[in-house]
Amino acid sequence: MGIEKTKIWLEEHFDEPINICSRLVASSNKEDAVELYDYLVSFGMYQPNPTSREMFHQLKDEDSWSKVENIYMKYKVKWSGPDIPVYIFPMRRTRYSKIDHKSGVSFANKMFLFLTPLLDVRELEALIVHEYHHICRLKYLTKPYHEFTLLDSILMEGFAEYAVTKFCGKNYNAKWTSYYNDEELEYFWEKYLMKNLRAKKTEPIHDAILFGKGRFPDLMGYAAGYQIINLLSKKKTFTFRETFTIKEDEVMKVLDSLF
Repeated sequence: MGIEKTKIWLEEHFDEPINICSRLVASSNKEDAVELYDYLVSFGMYQPNPTSREMFHQLKDEDSWSKVENIYMKYKVKWSGPDIPVYIFPMRRTRYSKIDHKSGVSFANKMFLFLTPLLDVRELEALIVHEYHHICRLKYLTKPYHEFTLLDSILMEGFAEYAVTKFCGKNYNAKWTSYYNDEELEYFWEKYLMKNLRAKKTEPIHDAILFGKGRFPDLMGYAAGYQIINLLSKKKTFTFRETFTIKEDEVMKVLDSLF
């Protein structure tokens, strides 16, 4: 596994992303490929147009695939992590691209990275650290996907960005880590988060709070997760390896004493 040959796929089917996604689904049903593509687009995957095509050519010129492979292998060895496929695509221009120049999404058995050219190699490392931490933590969480709660998700994001702080430095943390101050996050915790922590991933309120949709502040769940793990690190001694295995109930014991 490791870095998949998406460079070749893009050369052959750049204008047919559904065709590309059909390689990534278990069935031959086109609707499954369309559903996956729509999901990936929501996290930053390119849409075919002259701008994204030029980005692809620049990513090739910068040998982005080799850069990703070097960083991925570094952390796979350092963390004794799973061997999973990594898919690299150009990033589409979204509201997030005004702030960040990269994005990603991970499943238990695969990672997707959406990149722009001229990306600082340390920013690239921060993205991979964040996403690969998800992979490593998911390895130890035996809960079925549909049983994941909002608490599971915000801790997942918090621990992943804690890893970025540790291995890349605070200068490379995602911008959402500083969207809100402690007082604002405490208010969000009491008003929105605390009563919805057990909301399942399949419930609309889960994503609404995590990503900050509708009436909820932008990426509120992500920002709260990072604050929670920072608070946890001050109250509970744990090794970095334990960030893959600490359960939500252990975190809640500490949180109950803080709020």
